[in-house]
Amino acid sequence: MPSTPSTDSLFRPFQFKSLTLKNRIVMAPMTRNFSPGGVPGANVADYYRRRAESDVGLILSEGTVIDRPASRNEAGIPFFFGEDSLGGWKRVIDDVHTAGGKMGPQIWHTGATRGMSGWKPEAPVESPSGLNGPGDPNGVAMSEEDIADTIAAFASAAADAKRLGFDVVELHGAHGYLIDQFFWSASNQRSDRYGGASLKERARFAAEVVAATRAALGPDYPLILRLSQWKQQDYKTRLATTPDEMSDWLLPLKEAGVDIFHCSQRRFWQAEFPEIDGEEGLNFAGWAKKLTGAVTISVGSVGLSGEFLAAFGGQSSSPVGLEGLVKRMEAEEFDLIAVGRAILSDPHWVTKIKTGNTDDLQPFDPASMAELV
Repeated sequence: MPSTPSTDSLFRPFQFKSLTLKNRIVMAPMTRNFSPGGVPGANVADYYRRRAESDVGLILSEGTVIDRPASRNEAGIPFFFGEDSLGGWKRVIDDVHTAGGKMGPQIWHTGATRGMSGWKPEAPVESPSGLNGPGDPNGVAMSEEDIADTIAAFASAAADAKRLGFDVVELHGAHGYLIDQFFWSASNQRSDRYGGASLKERARFAAEVVAATRAALGPDYPLILRLSQWKQQDYKTRLATTPDEMSDWLLPLKEAGVDIFHCSQRRFWQAEFPEIDGEEGLNFAGWAKKLTGAVTISVGSVGLSGEFLAAFGGQSSSPVGLEGLVKRMEAEEFDLIAVGRAILSDPHWVTKIKTGNTDDLQPFDPASMAELV
């Protein structure tokens, strides 16, 4: 594979509030579906422990759902509630800490999205307006009581994460799932205070989730919010088409209590507003940092030739150099970089990058999505 310049910028320590990391590399959250009955077992704990042993700076778990009747869209997605599931997560974080790692759960509600297997929850799925996307009805519109209970469930899950000993919490507000469905005008057509013509108005639900979660965690515990412009329902859609719209979206969320914006792109190197700063301009995480002053995580097809959505179609990817990433990290465009499929396929990816052992980097094989390597 192509040679990589000095990766020192990836291995600088990072400190924010109570969080201290050995390097700037984050394991991106990736749905695995290996928790029957919602309970993560020893195989899940071993999967995360292997990444901690191999120098991942911060591990973010697969999406793990809140205590709502239909908060998941696949049978193998883990819960983050209930004695058995929380006991499984306690084993995970204890094993990660024993291996010298840091970790946070990604707290999730899948909203009106459909799973890939065809599995359906017993209760009707819920979303802002009973829509998965444009012209795609699914489930029921949430009442204000449903919304209040959902906000409380997010906060309760976050409090449990802190109690179990996790180092951070991430709220999943991206990729067309519940929180994101409130942001998106195509899935949020409410006429009450949780709807509205502007993105700022439609961000009210997320801001209330964040505020309740912040109250549950206290002021010094780091809170991450994952966001995306694209949706699985429409890869090309954009919530914020200008920096002003992005400010209207993100600043209220920061004020509500977000510490770190995890800015998901399909390809991290793509400029967010090329009409302003060119094709080599700031990416989503770069603009989020510039506009809000918050810590940001970038993510999107790091270290591999193909972008991650193609993996669901069975496409493999080969290792590529990190020159572009190193350049952006050295410029401090964003603070942390999340890596997904490369670490999913190879638990030793970080160690190999650190030691310069790039000839031993593994290609991504979609078959690895069906096992816990």
